[in-house]
Amino acid sequence: MAKWFRISLMVIAGLALAALVAINTVSRKEAVNFVRYTPEERLQRTQEESDLIQSPSGYGLPYEDVVVTNASGMKLVGWFVPSQNGAVVMLLPGYEEPRYLMLEEADMLYRHGYGALLMSVRAHDLSDGDLVSFGCGGREMEDIDAWYQYLLTRPDLDQGRIGILGQSMGGSLVIQYARLNERIRAVVAHSPFSSVPDTVQTAVTWKTGLPGWLFAPFMLFWAERETGCDLSSVSARDWIGEISPRPVFILDAGMDEVVSKNSGEMLLQAAGEPKEWWFCEECKHHEFDTTRPREFEEKVIGFFDRYLQAQ
Repeated sequence: MAKWFRISLMVIAGLALAALVAINTVSRKEAVNFVRYTPEERLQRTQEESDLIQSPSGYGLPYEDVVVTNASGMKLVGWFVPSQNGAVVMLLPGYEEPRYLMLEEADMLYRHGYGALLMSVRAHDLSDGDLVSFGCGGREMEDIDAWYQYLLTRPDLDQGRIGILGQSMGGSLVIQYARLNERIRAVVAHSPFSSVPDTVQTAVTWKTGLPGWLFAPFMLFWAERETGCDLSSVSARDWIGEISPRPVFILDAGMDEVVSKNSGEMLLQAAGEPKEWWFCEECKHHEFDTTRPREFEEKVIGFFDRYLQAQ
């Protein structure tokens, strides 16, 4: 009996070890996929979505193709839609999203007199780089600041009336950037994640289909080694309070499957005044503009009208 018991324990231990090795191997592969977004992959996406891709001209908008260079020498691509009232809003899409996904927001802003700068950051769209670091170490902050510096060169803009709007990862990045740049007058965060630790399990399941509770710790471990950065330090929840007394507007989706369910509430609680919050129970991840388009326009334009008015 003792012999068979020992054999059973050895078999169980062997199976457990094999399972652990398999989980670790899969996690490492998926972690690399999570933080690496190569130009080849982006080109393939462009080809697959060729019927969907538009430019501002598809909305009848005047625009300029713009390329800027960040402090690390990386080229970043974007579009600039001119302002009619002197104010401008910087627009940043989410994780692995190209700039054309912000065209509806650009069109909305232009119809109300605002300029729009449709940005991309490293490893997105046709910009340089292949490593997504979610703002860790301030890397994407270099990119957003390069775009801000571009706006300062434009004599057609009132440099004291610059707002910023980001969605998903872009929403978290603009919170981080506004905290660093006190000249950003107003911030809209559309379905942002509160922090990497808060949302990693949800994000892993969304991205890979794997059970986040099991694979997230392993993937975070390997993602940090791939990026060379402490991703656990990425926390819009820690940064958002430093934006005050400038205003923040948080859009929080009740059916969000990408970020943690309480991300919006955690950000709201951490934010200083003035702050606004819109919880849309039936909205999915950054789909306020398509689920509730009229209300989205009224609320977002109303927010910028209050805080980007000429002094």
